[in-house]
Amino acid sequence: MLEKIINQRLYIVYLIPILIGSLSVLSFQPFNFSVINFLTIPSLFLVLTYISKKSKSNYRKKPYLKNLFLAGYFFGFGFFFFGNYWISYSLTFDESFKFLIPFSLILLPMFLALFYGFASMIAGIFIKNNYSSILFFCVIFSFSDYLRSKILSGFPWNLWAYSWSWFTEILQILNPIGLFAFNFLSINLFCIPALFFFKKKNLYLIFSILFTSFLCLYIYGSYVINKNNRDIKNLTKKSVNFKIVSPNFNLKYNLTSNDLENLIIKLVKYSEPNKKKPTVFVWPEGTFAGYYLDDLKRYKNLIKNNFSENDLIIFGSNTQDLEKNKIFNSLIVINNNFDIIYRYNKKKLVPFGEFLPLQIYLNKLGLKKITQGYGSFERGETQKNFIYKDLNILPIICYEIIFTELFQASNQNTNLIINISEDAWFGNSIGPPQHFAKAVFRSIENNSFLIRSANKGTSAIISNKGQIIRRIEQNETGNIEYSLPILNNKIRNRNDLIFFILLITYTLIFFTTRKKN
Repeated sequence: MLEKIINQRLYIVYLIPILIGSLSVLSFQPFNFSVINFLTIPSLFLVLTYISKKSKSNYRKKPYLKNLFLAGYFFGFGFFFFGNYWISYSLTFDESFKFLIPFSLILLPMFLALFYGFASMIAGIFIKNNYSSILFFCVIFSFSDYLRSKILSGFPWNLWAYSWSWFTEILQILNPIGLFAFNFLSINLFCIPALFFFKKKNLYLIFSILFTSFLCLYIYGSYVINKNNRDIKNLTKKSVNFKIVSPNFNLKYNLTSNDLENLIIKLVKYSEPNKKKPTVFVWPEGTFAGYYLDDLKRYKNLIKNNFSENDLIIFGSNTQDLEKNKIFNSLIVINNNFDIIYRYNKKKLVPFGEFLPLQIYLNKLGLKKITQGYGSFERGETQKNFIYKDLNILPIICYEIIFTELFQASNQNTNLIINISEDAWFGNSIGPPQHFAKAVFRSIENNSFLIRSANKGTSAIISNKGQIIRRIEQNETGNIEYSLPILNNKIRNRNDLIFFILLITYTLIFFTTRKKN
């Protein structure tokens, strides 16, 4: 039976790849079944090895490269279909978008799968039944993830590294080496079981490598976390009080003036301000959907009467540049008099969600961006961090949390990241917990505390080592308060240099050893 399956092109090229690609999704949040990648990724490598080996017999009637491409493509399609289905939830809030749901479910995975299709084809050309082939496989697949994160607007969602989000000790390697280097090492680690199929006598070596790798990473991570916790205790005398609010509002547009006023009243209530205790309040993105900052100023008395002159409020709002006829998705910092202390305009916009590519042409077809109206948001320009009482604050709005380059581009000594988000778009799907996991990664990479306020998502205070200090679960209402210590941060990852060093090193090793094998 098994022999029949592996000799059938239908199974080896199509069905098995799509199955193992689909199962790989279980390694990510909220499942966190990371161990499955030790089965699925080696299985893909072995499928490509088998196709390469049998290309002159079983598959001689079909183009060899086509089979390699299709195996990787269907692996990717299964992976991205089940991993990104949650995006279609955002299309259910407007009747005019529901017809796009099938396209969202199918076309996006079809496009993203191309990266693994071409990766499989390139890797398969050089694959032989030997150790060095695994090195090249890891190089090509990690580089395809890198390209997926950069090409067009980029979509670095569910890189293989994110399957370790639950294992804080392992994640500490992120700070010195960066996300893509860690993703590369993760693929290497997941590929180790494939070595067993070469020579059984190396079984003990395989398990030794696996165990030693885990042990070293765990020891290093434990040391870093424990040392940091001791250091933090010495910083408690110098801190700033924060209160993060999770309102758990339903996503609703076309708000009336009464609706808007009630929203602000509820936010004030959930904030539980204490005028005797200076506090920075953080409200989520998307709360005032359909309204601009100038509209909110009509209710400034609600702010002035409930907050002290020593308080600050951080929230998300649409803003306008009337002279240039531009609108932005912005993070705003105000005092109790509604004076604007700081403003950040979102730089990484969601395609079709916040802006419409080829807007002039697609508007004629009746299409518009999902968030509201026919006009697209404009991209914000690079600007300085918000400085407040020795806190060097990097503002990040929602979707931007997945892009490491936004953090690397800041040459300032960031010691706090503030991330406001609207997760109601994606309901109770796997999207919001996966979104939250990205925030944990950014805190470790940048050695910075991270504050996240999310509507219908997880709101939390995360330490500079990725530990969850306080949290409000998805779909819960309330606030969390914490006196944030002020770090002197000069240690964070700034580029992808180590990733490219690893790629080049592995490639050289492969091409110098493959003839010997």
